[in-house]
Amino acid sequence: MPGNRDEARGRGAGRRRRGGAGAAGRREARRAGGALKPLGVIRRTLAPFEVLDEEGLATIEANAETILEEIGIEFRDDAEALALWREAGAEVDGARVRMPRGLCRKLIETAPSTFTQHARNPERSVEIGGDHTVFAPVYGPPFVRDLEGVRRYATLADFENFVKLAYMAPALHHSGGTLCEPVDVPVNKRHLDMVHAHIRYSDKPFMGSVTHPARAEDTLAMARIVFGEAFLERNCCVISLINANSPLVFDETMLGALKVYARAGQATIISPFILAGAMSPVTVAGTLAQILAEAMAGMAFAQLCRPGAPVVFGTFASSISMQSGAPTFGTPEPALVLYGAAQLARRLGVPFRSGGALCGAKVPDAQAAYESANTLQASLLAGVNFVLHGAGWLEGGLVSSYEKFILDVDQLAMAARFAAGIDLSEEAQALDAIREVGPGNHFLGCAHTQANFEHAFYRSIVADNNAFEQWEAEGARWAEARANEICRQWLAAYEPPALDPAIDEALRDFVARKKESMPDAFH
Repeated sequence: MPGNRDEARGRGAGRRRRGGAGAAGRREARRAGGALKPLGVIRRTLAPFEVLDEEGLATIEANAETILEEIGIEFRDDAEALALWREAGAEVDGARVRMPRGLCRKLIETAPSTFTQHARNPERSVEIGGDHTVFAPVYGPPFVRDLEGVRRYATLADFENFVKLAYMAPALHHSGGTLCEPVDVPVNKRHLDMVHAHIRYSDKPFMGSVTHPARAEDTLAMARIVFGEAFLERNCCVISLINANSPLVFDETMLGALKVYARAGQATIISPFILAGAMSPVTVAGTLAQILAEAMAGMAFAQLCRPGAPVVFGTFASSISMQSGAPTFGTPEPALVLYGAAQLARRLGVPFRSGGALCGAKVPDAQAAYESANTLQASLLAGVNFVLHGAGWLEGGLVSSYEKFILDVDQLAMAARFAAGIDLSEEAQALDAIREVGPGNHFLGCAHTQANFEHAFYRSIVADNNAFEQWEAEGARWAEARANEICRQWLAAYEPPALDPAIDEALRDFVARKKESMPDAFH
């Protein structure tokens, strides 16, 4: 059976197929930034920036334990979850679970501090945790802003385009999950097309469906076809996003998906979803205590399902305008929450997810740029391990933007260069160059510059650094227009990675049979 295929065949199916049409497009894509040359996973050399001292961390942790013990977390409409908590020593009152102080922290000790998520191409597998940072694209928007500048509902064709772009982007290590919501496909069937697209159009790691436990099971069934049943049982091949329904609630949908993945030994990102002022207190300290309580409860529950199941402490935390109630991004308070939560995750000994290129802008304009930069910089400096929403996010997460996707992956590549820190090798110290040039001369023609100029400084694929006259002569194009052109070039240049025909056939058969087994549902 395809699901039992030996792991060498299943995991070796990711080598790129060469040749075919689109040679001109590929040349243009390379000129636009070497889209076919991956940068590799980031290993940070810089110490994380920290905003809380020992006393502050202890205060937040004590307050989180108080929340768990005295207020509790609701695990709604899931009798099995309540039974597991009762057996673990928690007090269960209806759907409310109150955990004794230290219980969650003790349970989380079985979770790995780092783990590998395997890709079908082993060269694309990623390490999550420690000093590694993994960039993943936008997740969840129902709308797109397309290359004609039209804001509209997303389609499956858009979803497939974004998978292709994420595959080609050098600085994205991950294919992500719901890059946009393909509303032209029935709700109960679109997860099949989305997971299939991740496997067909990319060989990077991907995220699973969480909108129903049965859809999580479908994700695992498809992963077994690709990786083999035995390999999946022993290794993490899928990571999935489990949101707490803040404040202090996990609902049956998220719990159902969490149980499916954790029991299969697959990774879950336990993420309180918070707009401070509406779903948490208006203060940073209060929000951090609530985040820690919710995240610990979810991660501990994953360990109740299967000790040792990989988990990631996640948070999506922003603030709201106290005048309009609209979410705001790139502001100081969410950055402080991000920095503080990253410290708390390190003390728990688990990987951390947050950040990205978040903004509330409606188009990829100056607001989009500075709000996204503020969030991305905090993500890098805090030491985030899994950066979701790294590229393409617009309008508070309602829109996936083609142009902003390109603008963002350019920034991610810069962030990767920065994270490497300062090279102190003998070549980098450049004393020979300084001796050669001496006082009063310039370095443009010296041997060291000639040997290193090509890769000495990061070269943006989007920015225009030419003279005004040249910029004007070339059409006076703004950054958004340049990103539009690059995006078109990348899509024209795209070639799918090789996929074992037997695996592809088995996947197509699985998707077809599952779709035939149920009527369409659009609600």
